[in-house]
Amino acid sequence: MSPPSAATIFRPISPGTADAPLYRVVKRSLLRAIESGRYPAGAVLPSEAELSAALRVSVGTLRHAVDDLVAEHILVRRQGRGTFVALHDSDRFMFQFFHVERSDGVRHVPQLELVAFERVRMDEEPAQALGRKPGEPAFQIDNRLLLQGRAVIHDRLTLPVLLFKGLTEKRFRERTNTIYHLYQTEFGITVTRARERARAVAADRSAMRMLGIASGAPVMEVRRTALTFGDKPVEYRVSTIDTAHHEYVHLLSRPA
Repeated sequence: MSPPSAATIFRPISPGTADAPLYRVVKRSLLRAIESGRYPAGAVLPSEAELSAALRVSVGTLRHAVDDLVAEHILVRRQGRGTFVALHDSDRFMFQFFHVERSDGVRHVPQLELVAFERVRMDEEPAQALGRKPGEPAFQIDNRLLLQGRAVIHDRLTLPVLLFKGLTEKRFRERTNTIYHLYQTEFGITVTRARERARAVAADRSAMRMLGIASGAPVMEVRRTALTFGDKPVEYRVSTIDTAHHEYVHLLSRPA
C-alpha cells in the first residue's frame, strides 16, 4: 500500500500568520502527521518537492525542518531511497538510549534477562513521573542486563496499563527486537527522547540479588522517564548500575 500523498495530509502554511520561524511550523506539521499514524514507523515520506508544494514553502525551509527531525532521530535519510520515519532498533538503542560501557571504552550490546513481569498498582514515584494517579494499574518489569557475561544493570520498568493494553509476559519475552521497538510497532508508541536523573547510592538487597554485589557497594541509580511526541511520558525506569568496571558515558552536543 502506497503512503498517502502530501496534498491529502498537509494544509498550506501562510508565512504571514506563522507564530514561529517558518521551518518550526513546518516541523510541527510533519510531527502531527507522524504522530497521527498517517506516516507510521518505517514509512517513507513524500519527496521534498511534493511536501514543499503541499505546504507552500521553499525546499530550503522544508529541508531545515527535516534536518531537525533527523537530528532528533524521528526521521532517517537513506541515500537514494528517500526519508523515512525512524524505526527503533538495536543500533538506535545503543546510540541514543544506552550509555553504559566498560571503563576502557569498550561498548557491547547487552544481553537481557527477564526476571519478573507483574501487574501492580502504581506507587507514588512512578505515578508522578508518568502523570498518573497512585494506585492506577501498571505493568512492572524487572530486567537484568549482562555485559560480556557479567550482570551489570538491573532495570525496573513501570508501564501504565492504559497505554499498553494487551501486553503480556509472553509478548514481552518473545519480542524480536528492542523494548522500544515493541512499544512502537505493537502499541503505536514511539519513544522520542528521555529525561534522566542520576545519583550515587549504596547497593541494597535488590542490587545484591540482581547484580551479585556486596551490600553497601557503590552503584549508580538512573531514573528515566521515556517520552513520546509532545513530551508525553510513557515509561518510568529505574536502572541500578554496578560501576566497579563500567561507566555511564553520554555524549553531549549543543545546537548549531
